[in-house]
Amino acid sequence: MKHIRPAAVAGTFYPGDPAILKRDVDALLASVQPRHTEQAPNGQVRFPLPNPPPKGEVDAGSLRESYIKAIIVPHAGYIYSGPIAASAYARLTPFRAQYRRVVLLGPVHRVPVRGLALPGDVDSFATPLGTVPLDMPAMMQIADLPQVCHNAPAHAWEHSLEVHLPFLQEVLGDFTLVPLAVGDATPGEVAGVLEALWGGPETLIVISSDLSHYLPYETAEKIDRATANMILALTPPLSHEQACGGTPVNGLLLAAKARRLKPECLDLRNSGDTAGDRSRVVGYGAFAFYEGADMSTDPQGMTLLAMARAAISDALGKTASLSPNSLPEGKRDADSLREVQVIDSARWLDEPGACFVTLTIAGQLRGCIGSLEAHRSLRDDIKANAQAAAFNDPRFPPLDADELDRIRVEVSLLSPQQAMHFSSEADALDQLRPLEDGIVFEYGHHRSTFLPQVWEQLPEPTEFMAHLKAKAGLSPGFWAEGVKLSRYRVEKWKE
Repeated sequence: MKHIRPAAVAGTFYPGDPAILKRDVDALLASVQPRHTEQAPNGQVRFPLPNPPPKGEVDAGSLRESYIKAIIVPHAGYIYSGPIAASAYARLTPFRAQYRRVVLLGPVHRVPVRGLALPGDVDSFATPLGTVPLDMPAMMQIADLPQVCHNAPAHAWEHSLEVHLPFLQEVLGDFTLVPLAVGDATPGEVAGVLEALWGGPETLIVISSDLSHYLPYETAEKIDRATANMILALTPPLSHEQACGGTPVNGLLLAAKARRLKPECLDLRNSGDTAGDRSRVVGYGAFAFYEGADMSTDPQGMTLLAMARAAISDALGKTASLSPNSLPEGKRDADSLREVQVIDSARWLDEPGACFVTLTIAGQLRGCIGSLEAHRSLRDDIKANAQAAAFNDPRFPPLDADELDRIRVEVSLLSPQQAMHFSSEADALDQLRPLEDGIVFEYGHHRSTFLPQVWEQLPEPTEFMAHLKAKAGLSPGFWAEGVKLSRYRVEKWKE
């Protein structure tokens, strides 16, 4: 017997008549015009202007092999936020045949929840346009995570998820749904669920959130612009005053940074621009996140490389300043250097972070030291690990001043670890993702890790695991019931 979560806000947040709803959604999608979000050289939003074609948002050349992996869209009544939401959904049209699963996260408004709530004994969600089947295997996959619970009341009247379904039904056609009502959770807990459900190009992540609430028009513009800048810079945390869906947004930003997604601002307006007065407005933004985009000249990565080199220079008594020599080729101009120097003072460097710093000379390893878990600010972690890789790697003598100009620096920023669940070594090997997974091996006091880059030298899972065990001080053929494995991902930059 099917258990359907019926439409709860049809007729209030959006039309309840199927024909009128379809007409309105199609009209909103058809009315989307290219909107220019003016951006400064550092990528920050100045303000969206109404008609000129897009410029300076995401370089078209960098997106040739990419696709939209995630979107942030508002969840007010269609008369207020529908045009802004449509600006994101219209971008999905070219991917209609690609997406087969939607992971939809929105904040709770009525029922308190600890963590992220699945809808309980339900196998589909209904709207006036029909029913959307839930992805039961995917929901079972995350049901045992400690931050995930079942809470049917949290979903019963929640509009933050439901209002997106008619758009998705019109744009994507057939798809399955993983709906999560997000309450009190950390960004890491949200990112962990997203990581478990990440999948490939068939999976689209939709984060539901409005921006500022009930501020005068000019004040809202200023605050929402700052919020958009933080989203584009992938720098959580956003407060709930900045975004009512700040909790799922923060989780997405953490995952997007770990996965090196490229963000784009599609629209940024408020209810004073659509259907309300300007004395007390609600802000709305639409953002797309591209997977597979070229991030080789990402200013944040350039900053981390420059900081690592500066830390080593400082320890050698050299000038500890950011140098064009530490920037990628093609980005060694004065503007790029100033951009990195500005970002060096950004607060995202003071958030907890875990990194590895790798040094090579003529392609040969010269030192590699890092942190597996965030236990200090990223700023301090970069500096400490850069100096440790240069002077305290027990495999090499300390770096001397004559080698400074010969080394090449690589920085790997680690995502939070995810425990793997397996029944045997063969099962564990089957779960490994070559070139994607960094792996931590643990057994008793034995511990070791390989960054994803090691797959380039050890491409076979069996060989990779054997060397990982040897690094932990165990025989390559060792296996025991108490073995623990965790995986993580990295975003990396190299001079």
